[in-house]
Amino acid sequence: MNEKKFSFEDALSKLEEVVKALEEGGLSLDKSLEMFTEGVQLVKFCNQELNKAEKKIEMVLGNEEGFIDTVPFMQEEKLDG
Repeated sequence: MNEKKFSFEDALSKLEEVVKALEEGGLSLDKSLEMFTEGVQLVKFCNQELNKAEKKIEMVLGNEEGFIDTVPFMQEEKLDG
Protein backbone atom coordinates (compact mmCIF):
# COMPACT_ATOMS: atom_id res chain seq x y z
CA MET A 1 0.00 0.00 0.00
CA ASN A 2 1.45 3.35 -0.88
CA GLU A 3 1.81 6.28 1.46
CA LYS A 4 -1.35 8.14 0.47
CA LYS A 5 -4.03 8.39 3.12
CA PHE A 6 -7.03 6.15 2.46
CA SER A 7 -10.41 6.64 4.03
CA PHE A 8 -11.73 3.61 5.86
CA GLU A 9 -14.25 3.04 3.10
CA ASP A 10 -11.59 3.27 0.36
CA ALA A 11 -9.34 0.84 2.22
CA LEU A 12 -12.20 -1.61 2.78
CA SER A 13 -13.16 -1.44 -0.89
CA LYS A 14 -9.57 -2.05 -1.96
CA LEU A 15 -9.31 -4.95 0.51
CA GLU A 16 -12.41 -6.52 -1.04
CA GLU A 17 -10.75 -6.24 -4.48
CA VAL A 18 -7.57 -7.88 -3.17
CA VAL A 19 -9.49 -10.74 -1.58
CA LYS A 20 -11.51 -11.30 -4.75
CA ALA A 21 -8.36 -11.38 -6.91
CA LEU A 22 -6.66 -13.84 -4.56
CA GLU A 23 -9.75 -16.06 -4.40
CA GLU A 24 -10.06 -16.14 -8.18
CA GLY A 25 -6.47 -17.35 -8.50
CA GLY A 26 -4.53 -17.31 -11.73
CA LEU A 27 -1.93 -14.93 -10.33
CA SER A 28 1.77 -15.61 -10.28
CA LEU A 29 3.34 -16.43 -6.94
CA ASP A 30 5.05 -13.03 -6.82
CA LYS A 31 1.83 -11.17 -7.61
CA SER A 32 -0.09 -13.25 -5.06
CA LEU A 33 2.47 -12.44 -2.36
CA GLU A 34 2.39 -8.76 -3.30
CA MET A 35 -1.40 -8.67 -3.08
CA PHE A 36 -1.42 -10.66 0.16
CA THR A 37 1.02 -8.16 1.68
CA GLU A 38 -1.15 -5.28 0.55
CA GLY A 39 -4.20 -7.00 2.02
CA VAL A 40 -2.50 -7.41 5.40
CA GLN A 41 -1.56 -3.72 5.40
CA LEU A 42 -5.14 -2.78 4.54
CA VAL A 43 -6.50 -4.96 7.36
CA LYS A 44 -4.13 -3.29 9.83
CA PHE A 45 -5.19 0.15 8.60
CA CYS A 46 -8.90 -0.72 8.87
CA ASN A 47 -8.40 -2.09 12.40
CA GLN A 48 -6.60 1.10 13.43
CA GLU A 49 -9.40 3.24 12.02
CA LEU A 50 -12.03 1.14 13.80
CA ASN A 51 -10.10 1.44 17.08
CA LYS A 52 -9.95 5.23 16.66
CA ALA A 53 -13.69 5.34 16.02
CA GLU A 54 -14.33 3.18 19.08
CA LYS A 55 -12.27 5.54 21.28
CA LYS A 56 -14.19 8.56 19.95
CA ILE A 57 -17.49 6.84 20.70
CA GLU A 58 -16.33 6.01 24.22
CA MET A 59 -15.40 9.67 24.76
CA VAL A 60 -18.82 10.82 23.56
CA LEU A 61 -20.63 8.30 25.74
CA GLY A 62 -18.58 9.06 28.87
CA ASN A 63 -20.60 10.33 31.81
CA GLU A 64 -20.02 13.45 33.92
CA GLU A 65 -17.61 11.70 36.30
CA GLY A 66 -15.41 10.71 33.40
CA PHE A 67 -16.35 7.07 33.60
CA ILE A 68 -17.83 5.07 30.83
CA ASP A 69 -19.80 1.89 30.80
CA THR A 70 -18.55 -0.22 27.95
CA VAL A 71 -20.14 -3.34 26.60
CA PRO A 72 -17.93 -5.65 24.57
CA PHE A 73 -18.91 -6.01 20.95
CA MET A 74 -20.23 -9.48 20.34
CA GLN A 75 -20.47 -10.79 16.83
CA GLU A 76 -23.38 -13.02 16.07
CA GLU A 77 -22.35 -16.62 16.39
CA LYS A 78 -22.19 -18.37 13.07
CA LEU A 79 -24.44 -21.37 12.86
CA ASP A 80 -22.98 -24.58 11.50
CA GLY A 81 -24.98 -26.26 8.87
